[in-house]
Amino acid sequence: MTDKLIENNTVKLAGEVVSGLEFSHQMYGEGFYMFKIEIPRLSNFADELPVTISERLLVDIDLKIGAKIFIEGQLRSYNRYINGNNKLLLTIFARDAYMPEEEDFINMLKKPNEIYLDGYICKKPVYRTTPFGREITDILLAVNRPYNKSDYIPCISWGRNARFCEKLKVGDHIKLWGRIQSRSYQKKLGNAEVSTRIAYEVSVSKLEFLKDENNREIREEDDCNLNEEADALV
Repeated sequence: MTDKLIENNTVKLAGEVVSGLEFSHQMYGEGFYMFKIEIPRLSNFADELPVTISERLLVDIDLKIGAKIFIEGQLRSYNRYINGNNKLLLTIFARDAYMPEEEDFINMLKKPNEIYLDGYICKKPVYRTTPFGREITDILLAVNRPYNKSDYIPCISWGRNARFCEKLKVGDHIKLWGRIQSRSYQKKLGNAEVSTRIAYEVSVSKLEFLKDENNREIREEDDCNLNEEADALV
């Protein structure tokens, strides 16, 4: 059962270390550290993502700024109280990490940012359009984790997938594939102040609605396996 729950949430990343190690926390005598990795997109942009790594994995790697690294793990969420408010924070939890050879790293950059999630809709999807007319649906996916825990992962779908996801209901079981992206936004504070912040989310490229298990159908021309490539557009 534990192996199956681990397979519900898989991440593969290849990129460059862009921050130093910072101590995060300790659990059962094992120390965990955080750093950031920069991953290129197909466009001219790059995503800068937070990674949490055990001290055990740091023994055999020289984790310095500018180093090229490959990481396998999971996208985890946790709550933190900040200024009296409960905030959902995301991090990539590294289960394995190593420094690839230059030729191997170049090949990894063909698909440097991949995530697969198998979970359940836990909040009513929100459909919207951008000022440029792009269709978007925001969903929050609950993904089970060992020891009766769950990760709550914000995902964003585009185009045809957005129209499909708009019809999903709380409790629906879906599988999705995509990439993890970072996105800056501005939040208005008091006294006309504006703060620039970073949000992390999964950009969905493909999804599958488990129709038999959900015991209902969604009509998007009855296609329950949708593919929307949006990598170069966001």
